[in-house]
Amino acid sequence: MLAELPRTRETLLLRMLDSGRRLRDALADLAALPDDAWEKSIVTPLLVHFRLGTKEPATNEEDDVSAEIRAWFEDYQKNLRAEARTEGRTEGRTEGRTEGRKEGERNLLLRLLRARFGELPEAAVARVEAADIDDIERWGEQVLSAKTLAEVLDKPS
Repeated sequence: MLAELPRTRETLLLRMLDSGRRLRDALADLAALPDDAWEKSIVTPLLVHFRLGTKEPATNEEDDVSAEIRAWFEDYQKNLRAEARTEGRTEGRTEGRTEGRKEGERNLLLRLLRARFGELPEAAVARVEAADIDDIERWGEQVLSAKTLAEVLDKPS
């Protein structure tokens, strides 16, 4: 009955249950789908579990299919690793932007404080450098209206 199914995307998952040439055709159709195809996310764990985990000796035809499944799975794993690296780079970029923004605001605040109050005590510089972004922003808003450095850094929010 599986042999009677047309070779379409709609029948792909059922055709994966077949063997021999029809399974090889289904694997080729699966490999031709885009990486984000939902069929791949469904079939991959099943292929791994049922085909790669088998301990039974294989026939020559099964060896060919197993080799195709293993090649497809290795390609799938390579794509997953590439996605993970991309995800890590994206997270790293976001973290870098956040740190860069914080550093920029910190430097701007120190320049504004020096312009307004002259040379800053080391304790004030250390306090600004250790501050979180919320404190830096709050202090930056107070620089123009404060009469002293203490009013900026010690004023409660």
